[in-house]
Amino acid sequence: MPLPLARLPSLDLLRGFVAVGRRMSITQAADDLCLTQSAVSRQIKALEEALGVKLLVRGHRAIAFTPAGERLYRCADGIVHQLQEVLGALSVGRGRRQPVTITASVGVAGLWLLPRLTAFQQTHPGIEIRLAADNRLLDLNAESIDLAIRYCSRAAAPEGAIWLFGETVVPVAHPALGKQHLRSAADLTGEYLLEYDEPRLPGLQWSEWLRAMGWENPRPRGMQRFNQYDQLMQAAASGQGIAIGRLELIQPLLAQGRLQVLTAPHRLADTGFSYWLLWADAEPRDDVRKVGEWILAAARATAAAGV
Repeated sequence: MPLPLARLPSLDLLRGFVAVGRRMSITQAADDLCLTQSAVSRQIKALEEALGVKLLVRGHRAIAFTPAGERLYRCADGIVHQLQEVLGALSVGRGRRQPVTITASVGVAGLWLLPRLTAFQQTHPGIEIRLAADNRLLDLNAESIDLAIRYCSRAAAPEGAIWLFGETVVPVAHPALGKQHLRSAADLTGEYLLEYDEPRLPGLQWSEWLRAMGWENPRPRGMQRFNQYDQLMQAAASGQGIAIGRLELIQPLLAQGRLQVLTAPHRLADTGFSYWLLWADAEPRDDVRKVGEWILAAARATAAAGV
């Protein structure tokens, strides 16, 4: 039996619940809503009290839906998304220009997109860009995202995705380290190795690179690991050690002289992964089309530059 209209929970409470469900994180939902974490927690508690049911199970570092929460989320997410679509269209109809939202991993956003955005905004000052940097694969429709840059193998590329550029990995370091070559494992003695702490991408691990070189028993001074690739590159650019660099992403750092490639006996074949552009709409609005064409042109320049 439907609830009377007067007894429906407030939209603020449902919006907070949907934001948490989309992220499965109260902290990230709070960022999305420009609220504090405690404010979002209070919204969820208030909604649970209003409904008289538990919606979320809170663990030490994770949350999960209860059966009731899952049922409510499936319904509420669709309704909120429809509201976002309609209200966005009404805002545009009043003359307000809708921002173009791009999603990419944190590393791609920080190392490849951001250094190029200034030039785009200088030539297109009327287009507002919203960057959703996230290592998860966000649902473009649910999150109202216009463009996505995906990192995957050709076999895993989504239908309709456009190839941007491949991936080449080499050791890199700040020039102040005084290294120009890595001729053998002995050249790593006494150096810190900086590593991306992502075992799902073995091509970016030192163990894989050393195995490919045929080098055994290196004696580095130590190993430092980072869970975000842009942080890893910033550490290398500040002279903290030697890292495995993704050439196509770090071209700005190389051009600025903050990093240099350390030559090795041979360069590895590419990792088999590439970067792809995905459009949310097959017939995008004009601003989205311009941003997408700019990304494609920037990608062609990246592929042509090589190193």
